[in-house]
Amino acid sequence: MVYNDFGHWINKQFPFKIQKISIDAGFSCPNRDGRIGRGGCTYCNNRTFSPAYTESNISITEQIQKGKTFFNRKYPNMKYLAYFQAYTNTYGSIEHLKSLYEEALAQEDVVGLVIGTRPDCVSEELLDYLSFINQSKMVIIEYGVESIYDDTLLNINRGHTFECSKRAIKQTHERGIVTGAHMILGLPGENREMIIAQADCMSALPIDIIKLHQMQIIKGTQLAKDFANTPFHVFTAEEYIDIVAEYISRLREDIVIDRFVSESPKDLLVAPQWGLKNFEFTNLLTNYLKKKNIIQGCKYKRA
Repeated sequence: MVYNDFGHWINKQFPFKIQKISIDAGFSCPNRDGRIGRGGCTYCNNRTFSPAYTESNISITEQIQKGKTFFNRKYPNMKYLAYFQAYTNTYGSIEHLKSLYEEALAQEDVVGLVIGTRPDCVSEELLDYLSFINQSKMVIIEYGVESIYDDTLLNINRGHTFECSKRAIKQTHERGIVTGAHMILGLPGENREMIIAQADCMSALPIDIIKLHQMQIIKGTQLAKDFANTPFHVFTAEEYIDIVAEYISRLREDIVIDRFVSESPKDLLVAPQWGLKNFEFTNLLTNYLKKKNIIQGCKYKRA
């Protein structure tokens, strides 16, 4: 394999097929409700990653049942990870969070949790609780890190620093919980060299999984307004493939790569207009890696 992909990794963790079922548990975000900011991140429109079967106005139990019905047609004997995806899924009281997570885990064939959140929205108490759950069910916490550069984080109204991300990642890893990081490649102000340098920095952290997404400009966001007023460069598919290939070469070889791109609905996407499905992009990237003889970690420098 030219890179350590999530599909192969998850298949080694369980003796059966695994599928994530996305859940919208009705969470908000401290960067929207005024606790740390208003308006959210400049690029954010949650509609871009909410599957059709997720509805915050129905229960978690109902959402999981709808998800199982959706996926059962392909693999009848599949098991599931309940993926708390929309907004900040640790943003609430510990009692409320426990009730939501435990409702999901109580569903038949649900063997674990994937929790997407911000690094400034986890507490020691919550991590201790999730560490306990992790003894019998798989727990993956996926942090929205997005960038290692504080100037960028400030510019996109992220509301936290990279130091905050590092602290949350280390605290999670110390408890034996599978720790993931989400990174956006191509944020305004970051050039090719800055992006590739992030691979070295992330490799030095105790992360198990990484998600890479291209910068996308989505209708209705502050970034879309900024782009309309002052257009800035957005990577072509060819440029992005070149950057991701170099990023992979510098990434620690044991880090699992969950994905490379995000595929937003056409009616919401302003740019880039690549016209590629996720699997089509992955095929192009894989062929490029093989052609250039690039393997994950081939340029990784151990500290």
